[in-house]
Amino acid sequence: MKPLIPALATFLAACGGSPAPSLDAADAATTTDVATETEPVCPSEENVVGVTGGCIRGAMAGPLHRFLGVPYAAPPTGGRRWRSPSGPGPWAGVRDTNALSKACPQNEAPLGGRVLDWDEDCLYLNVWTSSLDARARLPVMVWIHGGGLVNGSGGEPYYAGTYLADKGGVVVVTINYRLGQLGYLGHPMLAAEQGGKSGNYGLLDQIAALRWVQANIGRLGGDPGNVTIFGQSGGGGKVSALLAMPSAKGLFHKAIIQSGASVRFAERERTTRLADAVLKQLELGPHPSRGQLDTLQALPIARLTETIAPAQKTLPPARHALLDRYNFGPVIDGQVLPAHPFDPAATALSDDVPVMMGGTKDESAIFLAPDDAVWNRTLSEEELRKRIAAVAGDTTDSLLAYYKRRDAAATPADLLITGLTVANFQVRSTVLAERKAQRGKAAVWMYRFDWETPAFGGRLKSPHSMDVPFVFDTLGVIGEPHRKPHAQDLADRVSATWASFARNGDPGNKSIPAWPAYTADKRATMVFNDQCQVAGDPDGEARPLWGKIATS
Repeated sequence: MKPLIPALATFLAACGGSPAPSLDAADAATTTDVATETEPVCPSEENVVGVTGGCIRGAMAGPLHRFLGVPYAAPPTGGRRWRSPSGPGPWAGVRDTNALSKACPQNEAPLGGRVLDWDEDCLYLNVWTSSLDARARLPVMVWIHGGGLVNGSGGEPYYAGTYLADKGGVVVVTINYRLGQLGYLGHPMLAAEQGGKSGNYGLLDQIAALRWVQANIGRLGGDPGNVTIFGQSGGGGKVSALLAMPSAKGLFHKAIIQSGASVRFAERERTTRLADAVLKQLELGPHPSRGQLDTLQALPIARLTETIAPAQKTLPPARHALLDRYNFGPVIDGQVLPAHPFDPAATALSDDVPVMMGGTKDESAIFLAPDDAVWNRTLSEEELRKRIAAVAGDTTDSLLAYYKRRDAAATPADLLITGLTVANFQVRSTVLAERKAQRGKAAVWMYRFDWETPAFGGRLKSPHSMDVPFVFDTLGVIGEPHRKPHAQDLADRVSATWASFARNGDPGNKSIPAWPAYTADKRATMVFNDQCQVAGDPDGEARPLWGKIATS
């Protein structure tokens, strides 16, 4: 791996493209206590607030009140492993919430990134707000972190809500939830004990967090009637899933998908196959007894984690770059997630939810960085054609001819980055936007983030996750090598745009040009760069060609 600056590399993760769950009446019963508990009586002290479970004490972060490590559900440990989340608390006295919780257990470190401290007891959230007055009714933004469904944490430094909350006039909430095998292990034996459901525990955690927000955010200055969910990479995939979950209806009112549009998710057969492979590695067999399931529940997390890679290797290889990946993720279970969110059409469940979505211009640059031929720009024309053909099939010649005309100076490595960015990210964003717009209900806005980092001689261009510190206005975290003149000006515009969308359901604001909603005929796309501008159907000549490939 090239020596990527850890602060950038840590938040670079694969796009989330797996299925997600939804609560039925039984699940709702385990979480609605969050919304109905009586507010506790708390001492009249600065930064002390009563929430579900008891009283919490935060601290000041500049002009903001900050609460870190607030429990929104009971620890999903022991007998609660692979179960729907239940309410937190209660606890006695005033609980200090001044330290981030540990992340959910991680399968592996992100590309070039640091290994996070983790614990199964991970269902906590963080809040940044300028007011503790219920009359403030500030817009609320709930961040769903990325990490390809197996990595990440809501407590990463570049997700700190201090600047976005302060300058944007919003309440920022970031959450942790179950990941990987703990979040999405789906097996019929587990389903039999939960009314037919299994898997999707990570999505159910997000529902529990959103219910906590509904019940408590008013006491933290927020408006429970104006909640925006936003997420990047795997987090964008989870936002896609939440848009199609009956149990999420009414818990949020706007959605932002960054580099993670998901049109389809895995079917139950695929998740069962992966679960069977894991059980086989543990010598439990495909039909474990009740006693064996108890053993599985009590298994040390390290033992469970070490079985994942060997289990995945026993399954057939993927036949397509975007499909048949035997990874953990949301599943279409007919209950929690009844159907694919945007296939064959956009779900009607979220007809009233405006969506803003897009990604970075060169998403794939970071994933191709370990490839010496790409990094050193020595990739051959033959290898370029071979690798594009693997995803584009018989449209390869036409696509390459177009991109070479568009940018005559591009090397084969640059063209590979472009092609795989479209195949793995932009295709799904376009399909999702088209199908959402076709409903003719709430509006859709499309963007592309073109700003290029100067680090490493510009080899990374505008890679996956480069937009995140601009959204949160946390440029200082990613390090000086990624800074260049006017970067802060762009961060001011981007964070203001996200906050405007959260406030009004429309991203328009005085810092950017007029931005029309996305339609099939105009395809207006805001291009964020040192100079922001709206483009109509960028790369429209290539779009129909890419539209012929399968999407996931």
